[in-house]
Amino acid sequence: MNGSYLLDTNIIVAHLNGDAAIKARLESAPEIYLLSVALGELHYGATHSGRPEANAARIEDFAATCTILGVDAETARRYGRIKGDLRKKGRPIPENDLWIAACALQHGLTLATRDGHFDQVEGLQIEVW
Repeated sequence: MNGSYLLDTNIIVAHLNGDAAIKARLESAPEIYLLSVALGELHYGATHSGRPEANAARIEDFAATCTILGVDAETARRYGRIKGDLRKKGRPIPENDLWIAACALQHGLTLATRDGHFDQVEGLQIEVW
């Protein structure tokens, strides 16, 4: 999966909001992956928006163009190690971001994000979009 990207939720939101730079990056990427946890975050946001049905449809349309990854036992093991390492450092990050980082590491994907706290995760390949 080298050269492929796992998208952080903030990148997906920026794309759905019409960010031209994100659109260009997505068009040039060999393959795009989404974690089911990130989809959950997006759908949560949609249900609390002024246009829940329209926003949910936009999320589903975009998700249909990507490969969706789920959480399995290996993801959980990596999640536990990352969370423990960050706790020892006194540098926790949000729970869902732990899952996203674990999945990126598990599958050898580069994480596309705008969150600086991912820098704390050892071995994680990151690109700031």
